[in-house]
Amino acid sequence: MEILFLCVVIFLFLLAVFDLSVGVSNDAVNFLNSAIGSKAASFKRVLIVASIGVFIGAAMSNGMMEIARHGIFRPEHFSFYDLICIFMAVMVTDIILLDIFNSLGMPTSTTVSMVFELLGATFVVALIKMAGGIGLGFDDLLNTEKALSVILGIFLSVAIAFFFGTVVQFISRMIFSFNYRSNLKWKIGIFGGICATAIVYFLLIKGAKDLTFMTPEFKAWIKSNTAIIILSCFAVFTVLMQLLHICKVNVLKVIVLMGTFSLAVAFAGNDLVNFIGVPLSGLASYQDFISNGGGDARGFLMGSLNEPANTPIYFLIGAGVIMVVSLATSKKARKVTKTEIGLGSQQDGDEMFGSSRIARRLVRWTLSFLSWVHRVTPVKVRRWFNRRFNVDETIMDQGAAFDLIRGSVNLVLAGALIALGTSLKLPLSTTFVTFMVAMGTSLADRAWGRESAVFRITGVISVIGGWFLTAGTAFIGAGIIVAAMHYGGQWVMLLLAALTIFIIIHSNRRFNKKNDTENSDLLFQTIITTKDKSETWPMLMMYITEQQIGFMSYAEEKFRTITYAFINENAGLLGKTDSNLAKQKTILKNSRRKETLCLRYVPRETAIEKSTWFYLSNNCCMGILYNLRRITEVCKEHVENNFLPLPQSYREEYETIMTSVTTLFNDTLQLMQSGDTAVTGTLRRHCDDIKDLISDTYHRAHDQLRDGDASNVAVLYVYVNMLQETQEMVSSLRKYLRAFAKLLDSDFRSRPAVAARQDVTPLLN
Repeated sequence: MEILFLCVVIFLFLLAVFDLSVGVSNDAVNFLNSAIGSKAASFKRVLIVASIGVFIGAAMSNGMMEIARHGIFRPEHFSFYDLICIFMAVMVTDIILLDIFNSLGMPTSTTVSMVFELLGATFVVALIKMAGGIGLGFDDLLNTEKALSVILGIFLSVAIAFFFGTVVQFISRMIFSFNYRSNLKWKIGIFGGICATAIVYFLLIKGAKDLTFMTPEFKAWIKSNTAIIILSCFAVFTVLMQLLHICKVNVLKVIVLMGTFSLAVAFAGNDLVNFIGVPLSGLASYQDFISNGGGDARGFLMGSLNEPANTPIYFLIGAGVIMVVSLATSKKARKVTKTEIGLGSQQDGDEMFGSSRIARRLVRWTLSFLSWVHRVTPVKVRRWFNRRFNVDETIMDQGAAFDLIRGSVNLVLAGALIALGTSLKLPLSTTFVTFMVAMGTSLADRAWGRESAVFRITGVISVIGGWFLTAGTAFIGAGIIVAAMHYGGQWVMLLLAALTIFIIIHSNRRFNKKNDTENSDLLFQTIITTKDKSETWPMLMMYITEQQIGFMSYAEEKFRTITYAFINENAGLLGKTDSNLAKQKTILKNSRRKETLCLRYVPRETAIEKSTWFYLSNNCCMGILYNLRRITEVCKEHVENNFLPLPQSYREEYETIMTSVTTLFNDTLQLMQSGDTAVTGTLRRHCDDIKDLISDTYHRAHDQLRDGDASNVAVLYVYVNMLQETQEMVSSLRKYLRAFAKLLDSDFRSRPAVAARQDVTPLLN
């Protein structure tokens, strides 16, 4: 029995390694975003600074794990077996939950997940114990105050951080404007002094409060001399920053890196309990059980966990190493970081979130309010604000999402608010504060323009909703898993632990494959970041061709699949194809949005000249997709209802048509790959021939439908629909050929010049 429990504890530590990895991958967003988004330094240097901060914070943490030991439950009323079940359920749920959020690129709070996992697991075990008639209530078994404080922290963090982020960034931008280099002079010394002082204050109050060198006497001295410390730091840092500016050092980059370091120290020093607190509590419980339990796992109570425990230094150093390695190697950390940077980017880009009704209404109300403000504001005041907030003068490094002023404000304000909240006993979450400050500063910087506001508000709402979803999912998930473990015993614990490891490994493999696909879209990133507009159209044409070749290959393959599945009455394949076509619509819309965005970076004359054919080609692709979906829907319904199959004579007819259409698709693909528009006319005539063939077949089928056997009416209706949609698809392909040729060559003519002048509907031919 003791051996099995030892295996469970070992599994707890193995799971802790995975938890450290996925936890850091998510929480890295807290301290990396501002430095990466503002390009304060290379990604490698930012990682080095953050890694040093993480390692120092982890290694010098005092390792007090009260939350995991007795912060949620009353350990004196729980047996060793109860707590082992709780600890295992918490670790399994936490790893899976955080990994899901990482894969989606959604930042969440490790503190929220751990607290509600502990609460959910303890709640279920408490129900089991109360059902057994122990004579204790929830007040005796649970400590719900911590959970309530976390919920309160969500609301406080969202409201306070967003408000102050907006206000402080607005004031900072009024002082420095977007052309901040011309407004530094003496201002940079004072600004740098304020920022550096706030960072030091944050480190002393929040980041370093639980580090080993912070003795009670030292803490008391800091508390009694806080004002002197702040004033002294401000004076020293103001002079130092001004001297650095005189020496041509970019003070803003120094501030951003200082802020990154301080947040990394605070994260590792304070949030370490979220990752190793549970396995260390499990180890302490096991040691107490072996020493005093007498082999009765279900009867031995764990009152010893009420005692404080200092974590051995080698655990802290080991945790620090794992966190640093995860920070440097995790691709999911970069995806989570990308989410916040994308939502706060000063430039339009590929928006990660779609549109929602609430976001559309908020934007509409805001625009109405701003219109009113514009009317009542004096003209001189409006002109002054427009000069200070002239986005066209933005100074950013190549590839940056926002400038160094905003990056500095993000880090300094987040640190200051967290430090202030800590001193005032307000449960402000590091994750929530850093994210909402970033959103507030981006709003103040006019980053949420009319073209992107709906998508970004939707993104913010999605992230905030995810925080509450984290709490609910953590509570329910941990409760279900702990019930399975409590009734299933140690073998179920080990099985679920092994299953969790398998899920994480499998998830990482899938993510890496998906990430490789997303990273292949480098051409899009190059187009929207290039400074030379003369290069944008050739690259955009290459990008459009690449995307549309992919779609045409897809359409040809699905057309053959649909035909095969219908003729052979394969309902499963038709259902799978129908679902896949629905997903393809989203892919097409995303591609079109990207291409439309790229079109803005093309020289104006070229954009006007090519836009007609660009939109026509995209519309033709979407039309082909609709044709395939309508064919699939009707065929799927027919086959699923087990109606009569297509007669052999019609099969042979349609297979001939299918062969002609697939050949047309393949010839079109060859044209797109070669860029030889000379064969466009031949292919368009081939389209006409196929349409004539389909038309003749349609009329014969229609006559048969009218005069034929009534038993075949249902399948003939399906056949007629297939012919109609196939003909429309060929028509769309014919239009596409001309549009694509025009994109490649504006002088292309699909017919003689005289005939062209007589053509009154050139776009439809």
